[in-house]
Amino acid sequence: MTEQPTIAPSFLLGRFTLEAIPYHEPILVATFIAVAIGGIAVLGAITYFRLWGYLWKEWFTSVDHKRIGIMYMVLGIIMLLRGFADAIMMRLQQALAFGGSDGYLPAHHYDQVFTAHGVIMIFFVAMPLVTGLMNYVVPLQIGARDVSFPFLNNFSFWMTVSGAILVMTSLFIGEFAQTGWLAYPPLSGIAYSPNVGVDYYIWALQIAGVGTTLSGINLICTIVKMRAPGMTMMKMPVFTWTSLCTNVLIVATFPILTATLALLTADRYLGTNFFTNDLGGNPMMYVNLIWIWGHPEVYILILPAFGIFSEVTSAFSGKKLFGYTSMVYATVVITILSYLVWLHHFFTMGSGASVNSFFGITTMIISIPTGAKMFNWLFTMYRGRIRFELPMMYTIAFMLTFVIGGMTGVLLAVPPADFVLHNSLFLIAHFHNVIIGGVVFGLFAGIAFWWPKAFGFRLDPFWGKMSFWFWVVGFYVAFMPLYVLGLMGVTRRLRVFDDPSLHIWFIIAAFGAFLIALGIGSFLIQIAVSIKNRDKLRDTTGDPWDGRTLEWATSSPPPDYNFAFTPVVHELDAWWDMKSRGAARPLTGFKPIHMPRNSGTGPILAAISFVLGFALIWYIWWLAALAFVALLGTAIAHTFNYNRDFDIPADVIARTEEARTKLLAAQVKA
Repeated sequence: MTEQPTIAPSFLLGRFTLEAIPYHEPILVATFIAVAIGGIAVLGAITYFRLWGYLWKEWFTSVDHKRIGIMYMVLGIIMLLRGFADAIMMRLQQALAFGGSDGYLPAHHYDQVFTAHGVIMIFFVAMPLVTGLMNYVVPLQIGARDVSFPFLNNFSFWMTVSGAILVMTSLFIGEFAQTGWLAYPPLSGIAYSPNVGVDYYIWALQIAGVGTTLSGINLICTIVKMRAPGMTMMKMPVFTWTSLCTNVLIVATFPILTATLALLTADRYLGTNFFTNDLGGNPMMYVNLIWIWGHPEVYILILPAFGIFSEVTSAFSGKKLFGYTSMVYATVVITILSYLVWLHHFFTMGSGASVNSFFGITTMIISIPTGAKMFNWLFTMYRGRIRFELPMMYTIAFMLTFVIGGMTGVLLAVPPADFVLHNSLFLIAHFHNVIIGGVVFGLFAGIAFWWPKAFGFRLDPFWGKMSFWFWVVGFYVAFMPLYVLGLMGVTRRLRVFDDPSLHIWFIIAAFGAFLIALGIGSFLIQIAVSIKNRDKLRDTTGDPWDGRTLEWATSSPPPDYNFAFTPVVHELDAWWDMKSRGAARPLTGFKPIHMPRNSGTGPILAAISFVLGFALIWYIWWLAALAFVALLGTAIAHTFNYNRDFDIPADVIARTEEARTKLLAAQVKA
């Protein structure tokens, strides 16, 4: 894709012209054809099997936290395929671009690829997967029937989808940013990036950020206000604790991202000078602000993963989690300290020795509570009857891999070392070490662990283990060479290389990326095989792993109302306590349960937000004004909808619970 000259916007189409469609770029044309064929096939299948009505009524408009959680996970997995395709393209380019070869990606395209990769993997893969698991599991763990604000939950999800679709649109209409995933000015300013790429970046993140922030508020309210009777804060499962801390971080940091991007928008659209190099502007202000959001963001991702590993280690060791109190305090300490380390992302930018020393020390201190967690997991496993099921395998792989990433992180926290290693491939290796070794392994452990709860059957173990080994081996083969290259002084974001001695390392890294691709493929095959063999893998108990927390007390999948009677909690590990005391399920005395009604307003508001974002990107001012008015009108109209709830009759609940009683009785006989 060649740089397009800036043209004066027209009234009807703004700055959109036919030249904005990259029909002269063969890679994008081939991608578009593949996506179009796939999209038509999916839409055709939905139409052929007459699923539109079912999907709209039961899924798209659903306010059930379980369905919304599953939809978040589906979004994350779809976007993983796009984000990983970008990663493969980069690895291939760097492996080919030696000995005078320019590779196959022009600079203009390559810069978009690495920017899109970072943005998609963080905002539209990791965040939806983490939010999806929290959405599904937290209300069940605390004995709640749903989240505090069910409609807001649906709206949050669709706003995230809207942002993701806007990023995907940039692939075929216009271009994406060429700035790197955090869009530092002055490169992201109008003078250096006059085209639509940075605008796609800004509006996609602003729209998705609305969803993330509201989701954070929702889950905090849910955890604080809707816990079962007897579940004090220090009787909450560790995953619920880490979710609470994560959502506190979300609510405290995402408004900073929103404000920062709003100021950058003002620079680009209104000609202000917040982040310019002249007229009183200061690009370093942007760098500080974006990292005050950006560093807590990585803890937003890793804390729920820590919670997953705590649940998995305890369940598969057959023991209470060692040091529960210290685990909670470590989580809270990490939450607070995550605000005191942001400057370590730019030691080299001239803040001075005293400032660098302070942030170097705080960065080393934050590794202490993380280390305490490691010992807690190890001591939980010590003398336990460990079952090496897939979630436990991911936990052990995490412990080995994450410690390496943590050590390289402490190395980067030493300012003199960082002066040598900053902006090198060493940094890339460190970041992927903690994100893949921590967040991705945690998410796969969580998916394998809670899949039977969500769908009523386990995932196929063979393909799960195939995926596991491809991911673990692929990670080491892909990223250990980058540590070596970083120590040799190779900087990141380079498209071509002159030194032939580096070539072998890039070939090894590309092979590692290929192994990870096999891991993703195996994961998708695992899901398909599991669905095909679901009767063999069926779980009728609701508790396939002999679990310890309340989500295992209900059927798999749980009914709409989660619990016929709100459980009463006496101990930490409430379900384990109930089992050990021989508590029986109540079989009579059911009462109607008050539940929220589905609403189509969420997807409609998100669709209008997409139109608004698209219009603002392309300077189609009349459409932006129209979309803004429609957004306000729809939101106001929704406030007049009083038909928002209903009661599930007691006889329906009785029938549902009786069916479960029969299943459990059959299980006992078998």
